[in-house]
Amino acid sequence: MRKHIHTVIVAVITLSTTFVFSQEKDTINTNVINVVKPYTPTISDAFKVKETPSIDDEETATKKDIKYNIFSFPVASTFTPAKGKAAGVEKAEPVKLYDNYATVGVGTYTTILGEVYLNQAISRTESVGGYISHHSSQGGIDNLLLDDNFSDSKINANYATHLRDLTWNVEGGFQRQVYNWYGVPQSMVSQAEANNVKGGHSFFGAHLGSDVTFENTYINSGSFLFRRFGDNQGSGENRFVLKGKVDIPINKEEISTDIIFDYIGGSFHRNYETTDELKYGNFQIGISPTYELKQDDLTVNLGVSAFYLKDTEASESKLYLYPNVTASYRLVNDILIAYGGIKGGLIQNSYYDFASENPFISPTLYIMPTDESYNAYVGLKGKVSSNMGYNISGRYVADRNKALFRNNDITATSQNYSYGNSFGIVYDDVDAFSIAGEIDIDVNRNFKLGIKAEYFTYSTGAQEEAWNLPDVKGNLFLDYQIDEHWFAGANLFYVGQRKDQFYLNDIMFPSTPQTVVLDSYFDANAHVGYHINDQWSVFAKGNNLGDQGYQRWQNFPVQSIQVLAGVTYKFDF
Repeated sequence: MRKHIHTVIVAVITLSTTFVFSQEKDTINTNVINVVKPYTPTISDAFKVKETPSIDDEETATKKDIKYNIFSFPVASTFTPAKGKAAGVEKAEPVKLYDNYATVGVGTYTTILGEVYLNQAISRTESVGGYISHHSSQGGIDNLLLDDNFSDSKINANYATHLRDLTWNVEGGFQRQVYNWYGVPQSMVSQAEANNVKGGHSFFGAHLGSDVTFENTYINSGSFLFRRFGDNQGSGENRFVLKGKVDIPINKEEISTDIIFDYIGGSFHRNYETTDELKYGNFQIGISPTYELKQDDLTVNLGVSAFYLKDTEASESKLYLYPNVTASYRLVNDILIAYGGIKGGLIQNSYYDFASENPFISPTLYIMPTDESYNAYVGLKGKVSSNMGYNISGRYVADRNKALFRNNDITATSQNYSYGNSFGIVYDDVDAFSIAGEIDIDVNRNFKLGIKAEYFTYSTGAQEEAWNLPDVKGNLFLDYQIDEHWFAGANLFYVGQRKDQFYLNDIMFPSTPQTVVLDSYFDANAHVGYHINDQWSVFAKGNNLGDQGYQRWQNFPVQSIQVLAGVTYKFDF
């Protein structure tokens, strides 16, 4: 269209120019007039335009491929992006951890509690530490003839070093305990008063031990312990224990093996009935190899334990063999895990262990080991959720020469412990069956709760009952960090009925012992505290909040409600 317009413009300009020049050079004769007839077109002059024109251009018949070429070349740029800045997050101030602390508290029954724990790094790999503790009460239980005060004092020191291939620790300490045989039955109160009975019984102990752990060697670990234990009644006991754990290579496989040497020897100034000195002693050597098999979710440990026992007083020896097999299978990941096993072992009994469990024993015991023929168990455990776990199990234990605490006879020996106010040890074959359940809940990092219960049944050989073994045991504990400053906790436990023997007689007219049932009891303990700052805290504790004057051991009632308050200080050197 633009092309035709251009042609028209040129034609108009040419005609205009011709007309101008004709104006300047007029050659027309005014006397002659030429009349030109206007053109009038007719239909015959027109021609028909074809609806579909014919195109002869061959280049338009074939569509050409269009190729696009990009000629890229680097371009220098001076653009510098601005540096981003992360959004600010408020960081909590890290909690200051201290290596040492001291605690002191006082409470009812003139109770004093004190403890100091110290730890100091000598170098990057060495440290020394120790602690001193004391817990005592002047007593005051109603309707008692003898004093019921007690005290327990300990001192301990340790040294540790951590190297690239081993970790070594050595520690030693002393202990002094004072208790009273205050559980005189009512039938013997007058006689005890007449003989001016003093019920004090003091224990003394010292120990030295060490342990070492190796890395990347066939010897995994080792330890030894020497303990001297005695009392103010002329009793004394020595014990030496040496343990090791090694991997024994066999045909490109490794057998994990535990090795133990355990010696004990001691004496009592007299036995319960006569003035003859009572001696005991033995040593045992044990070896327990175990081979572990793993396949997918199944883990099996196959092993056996062998012990050689030498009674040094009776000059007798014996060999014991025990199974040592355990297995676990993940049925549903960590939600449901089945486990079970059957084990056995030779348990070394000692005066120290008996006194730790029952401080009212008489210093007239015969010490011998317990043959745990087998300990078979099965169970299910797992996690219901990320913060809740459970464990359900059943167990059957067959013990030969199991040690049982039993109330001593009333005798005419006029000893401070011969009025039915002490306990001896009797041995019997005891089979025990138990069912246990346990739940652990971590509600959050500040609240933890645990519940455990276990039911027992027993069968005995020579003894009428499984003396002083409970039929039910239950425990509940919780720990709650309320906020930055306040914290609290509780420990509740329940112990079912136990059975013991009881004498209705006096010294002059002995009678047949009667079986007595000790009532079950429930004990509630709780504490609450407040962190004043990073270093200072105050606390209060309450024990036996149910105010039950129950008897843990026959004729030995415990203190009723006990309240104690104190302060803790944390520090660094």
